[in-house]
Amino acid sequence: MGYVVRFLAALLLLVLTPAPARAAGGQSWTGTWEAAPSGTAPALPGAAIRNIVHLSVGGPELRVRVTNRLGTTPLHLGAVTVALRQGQGPDAVPGTLRTATFQRATTATVPPGRDLLTDPVRLTVPAAADLLVTVFTPDDSGPATQHGTALQTSWVALVGSGHAADEDGSAYRTPISNWYYLAGVDVRGTAGGSVVAFGDSLTDGHGSTHDANHRWPDLLAARHPRLGVLNAGIGGNRLLRDGTGPGALARLDADALDRAGVRFLVVFEGVNDINGKPTADDVSAYADAYRTLVARAHARHLRVVGVTLTPYAGYPAHTPAREKVRLGVNEFIRTGGAFDAVC
Repeated sequence: MGYVVRFLAALLLLVLTPAPARAAGGQSWTGTWEAAPSGTAPALPGAAIRNIVHLSVGGPELRVRVTNRLGTTPLHLGAVTVALRQGQGPDAVPGTLRTATFQRATTATVPPGRDLLTDPVRLTVPAAADLLVTVFTPDDSGPATQHGTALQTSWVALVGSGHAADEDGSAYRTPISNWYYLAGVDVRGTAGGSVVAFGDSLTDGHGSTHDANHRWPDLLAARHPRLGVLNAGIGGNRLLRDGTGPGALARLDADALDRAGVRFLVVFEGVNDINGKPTADDVSAYADAYRTLVARAHARHLRVVGVTLTPYAGYPAHTPAREKVRLGVNEFIRTGGAFDAVC
């Protein structure tokens, strides 16, 4: 926990800088929740999938990013709805369910390799709210893009036709622990921009309590309720090559730089390159990757925080040779001058 506290303190120094100019009316789009696509799951043809997501900042209007980024065939959407969650299950707060549209249509097709934003949805959501995002897929659209380690129970109505618009969640009887077809939620409001937490399992929440929103990005969001916090962590992800999900440099634009209102990027990535097969033991390769990543973020006028790789002696993959690589990578993160701040 002490490490997390230092992490939050470093970010606090950044978020106190002035926010960029806003559009007329003082409101702009800001990311409030993210799940980076990490792989695929079997399609659920005919099902309605009620994803439960925990927002960071709130606003009077929202939009949803539906994804078929890792799919191989077109994704047919029969319906997408949003609602505030009531209690701890799949029920909606009465009167809050809205049908999302795509260029005013209630159905849409998402090409393989792509995301699709809904039209703006008029629904006031408070900060730290749980949102139900229900996706009805009428047919088999092939491998389903997912985030595999949600640490959050969502629900499926296996016979989903007509149930996407149910406020009563009684049709949703099958629990799942991954997020289907969702990559993000944005809100329009007066938030001070967003920060993307870009990393591996330590960012994704490995080891934290299921259904509790205790990942370190969740703690950051609780400390800064006017800052959108986007968790782009993928357990098993790598800096230098693909691992679980596309490698860091390959997914940087889609999972971080292209996100709404992003101002800050926190990079906590690299230990799986040390532990994985083949082991990457050339510290200069890490340095080059970090420099490339930071340069791309700076080109978008983002400030970048580098996080040193945590000790892991006692873990089965740990060896003295790998520890030497970790220390060398950390020396570059601290002293290489690539990052705007380090913790």
